[in-house]
Amino acid sequence: MSYDDVEIEDMEWNDELQSYTYPCPCGDLFQITKEELKIGEEIARCPSCSLYITVIYNLEDFLGDSKKHVEPSKQQPVAVA
Repeated sequence: MSYDDVEIEDMEWNDELQSYTYPCPCGDLFQITKEELKIGEEIARCPSCSLYITVIYNLEDFLGDSKKHVEPSKQQPVAVA
């Protein structure tokens, strides 16, 4: 059973760890990466103890990053007078 349910907005982005983090009662941090969130993972684990939390977030918010590969627009012929 999860230690707690935490909204992604309540977590903090950690550049050094490249993860969203949240304080664990053991003194370390629960961690989850953007890549894990993109594949639908919702469990953030603490590397120092056995506790984990359930992260509440909108999957679509993280899938948007992978949609940057926009198909180039099709060129249309232009009539020149």
